[in-house]
Amino acid sequence: MADTKLYDILGVRSNASDGEIKKAYHKLAKECHPDKNPSAGEKFKEISYAYDVLSDSSKRSIYDQYGIKGLQEGAGSHAASHDFFSQVFGGGGLFGGLDDFLGGRSRSRKAEPVVHNLKVSLEDLYNGKTSKLQLMRLILCKPCKGSGSKTGQPSTCPSCRGRGYKVFPFGNSQRIQMQCDECVNGEVIRKEDQCTSCKGHKIIEEPKIIEVHVDKGMTENQKIYFKGEGNQGPDQEPGDVVIVLKVKPHETFKLKFRDSTDLCMEHSITITEALCGFSFSVKHLDGRVLHIKQPSDSVVKPGETRVVVGEGMPQYRNPYEKGNLIISFNVTFPENYFADEAKLKTLESLLPPRPAFKMPTGENVEEVNLQDYDPHQQKSHSSRGEAYASDDEEGHGHPGVQCAQQ
Repeated sequence: MADTKLYDILGVRSNASDGEIKKAYHKLAKECHPDKNPSAGEKFKEISYAYDVLSDSSKRSIYDQYGIKGLQEGAGSHAASHDFFSQVFGGGGLFGGLDDFLGGRSRSRKAEPVVHNLKVSLEDLYNGKTSKLQLMRLILCKPCKGSGSKTGQPSTCPSCRGRGYKVFPFGNSQRIQMQCDECVNGEVIRKEDQCTSCKGHKIIEEPKIIEVHVDKGMTENQKIYFKGEGNQGPDQEPGDVVIVLKVKPHETFKLKFRDSTDLCMEHSITITEALCGFSFSVKHLDGRVLHIKQPSDSVVKPGETRVVVGEGMPQYRNPYEKGNLIISFNVTFPENYFADEAKLKTLESLLPPRPAFKMPTGENVEEVNLQDYDPHQQKSHSSRGEAYASDDEEGHGHPGVQCAQQ
């Protein structure tokens, strides 16, 4: 089940736009700011944390996929954010501290995952496939061994004194910690001592080739994980590579549901085939040609569905068990056939007789003709309510009433 705690704090939906999130935050921050509402200090901290995550596209993406635990494990370049929010949430409140909020005691941080969408066909999901992908990832700089300096001895940041954060007053009697913007984790590297390979950043970009095995029966949005094959960072566990399967449209088949093993297709038949039976063939996803036959003793109605048992998609991790192939039939009618009176009489003689009809009599009986219906055609202005508008109503701006043009 998706983690929606942060959305709930701001009172927005999980698919809220950036504008909706910002608007909700400003409204709640006004109400709960300690200067105006001293008793709502803890609530204000929770609102601030929720906004910090949801207003940052990269943090929000990680949170939506992995929840709050994923934020801690995938802190990535936001190295000092854990210290900041540990301090801010340390006093309890709704979550009882950041560690409880994140679902446990502090654990080693993990670099952000590398997420990549892989487009696959229905044939790939039916038969299985192995693909090689080249991705870009961040790794520790090898020449300086991830120190960022030529000597391997970064200097202590004089601005924050090596703590990696600064303390600022907050409200009347509180203080908060903010990440130092002049260093990385309390360290600075003099320009003349910066590693020429990573320019003092400690990490460099490197291509990574991975072999992705798409197993039979996998489905849309299914994730394939490569543990520890993703980004690296100083004092971090290597992150994961996450491959997300995206199914390309197929010209014949489609899945009944995203995670269904039933395949669906449409097939058009003539009215003769619908009444008298038919045969047709279709090429399946594994290359076999299925000969599908409908006997003459059963009529197929327009829009009716029939099923071929066991010819759907294989089950994931149990590929010998398969779903069904569901076929929806469209019945086409000839356009000019019935204009021939002789053919029409011949056809009528073969079909069951029409139901008996008795013409009603009386002065109130009126015969009308059917016409083709066009839903996009402009509505007629000859309705009874408008046709008999009184003289008093004309020209006085009554809604829905228009004067006829002479």
